[in-house]
Amino acid sequence: MAAPAAGDADEGKRRPQFGSRLLVDPSHVFRHNAWDSVEWTEEQEAAALRKVQENSQPLTADKQEEYESRARDYWDDFYKIHENRFFKDRHWLFTEFPELNRTCGAGGVQDGAADAQFPGCCATYRVLEVGCGVGNTVLPILQTNNDPGLFVYACDFSSTAVELLKAHPDYDASRCHAFVHDLCEETSSFPVPKQSVDVVILIFVLSALRPDKMAAALSRLARLLRPGGLILLRDYGRYDMAQLRFKKGRCLAENFYARGDGTRVYFFTQDELDGLLTQAGLTRVQNVVDRRLQVNRGKQLKMYRVWIQCKYQKPPGTAPPVASRQ
Repeated sequence: MAAPAAGDADEGKRRPQFGSRLLVDPSHVFRHNAWDSVEWTEEQEAAALRKVQENSQPLTADKQEEYESRARDYWDDFYKIHENRFFKDRHWLFTEFPELNRTCGAGGVQDGAADAQFPGCCATYRVLEVGCGVGNTVLPILQTNNDPGLFVYACDFSSTAVELLKAHPDYDASRCHAFVHDLCEETSSFPVPKQSVDVVILIFVLSALRPDKMAAALSRLARLLRPGGLILLRDYGRYDMAQLRFKKGRCLAENFYARGDGTRVYFFTQDELDGLLTQAGLTRVQNVVDRRLQVNRGKQLKMYRVWIQCKYQKPPGTAPPVASRQ
């Protein structure tokens, strides 16, 4: 799945938290590769809306069903073609989500899981990434956080992606368990008990689901979180450059599109994500728009990116869910 562009080389290994590089003088726009918190004018917003409306005629029901039924094939083909050549270390992860580099200590079990035997059952801090791809997020976590109490779970819809992740030299089966999982299939189980995961990561993943399946998927993930646990999410915002580039014949539903390779993508508003996450029983810690102006200094091009970043928490003291299914 698409990832934010890496920061400038002069920013060092850790990119400053977004919002720190501001374009005060428009004449300086091509001095850096990216600017944060770039406010749009009313005219720019209106032009984006017109562009979306022009290309919003949905495809036929048969065509939409084809994209749904072949979703796994499209993602497998994507990874077979690209393999791990698009891998980029996401150094911004630990700036924006410091929870991923937490010191947790070794030994012990957590949340009543003492009688359960599952991968990472003795860990004191458990992180699950959904839509892990070939490890764009998982591998930097394993490389950066060497705490012995950490265990990382990684799942993806694509078996090809999971195979590539497991074949990576930095994949460590003693600290990570990768598996194939369909987040939209409610009968498929996770390899961990309910209320045993500290952090669930969704990086440009929820947008790949059909909109009417997003709420149930988030509810399943919320049941995995221990009380006080977090969902960390970063995804595409409404009127992102990628949305405005779609031509006619690619729209599946309102703000939901099929790319040329068959994979799909939705573009959110803050309110939509807030509604989905609170419906899953979580409370808002953070819900912000990251408006980024990326520039190609060689070609003198401007590219407006819109991403939304969220942190939502399962309230402490949450009672175990009645349903037994994860």
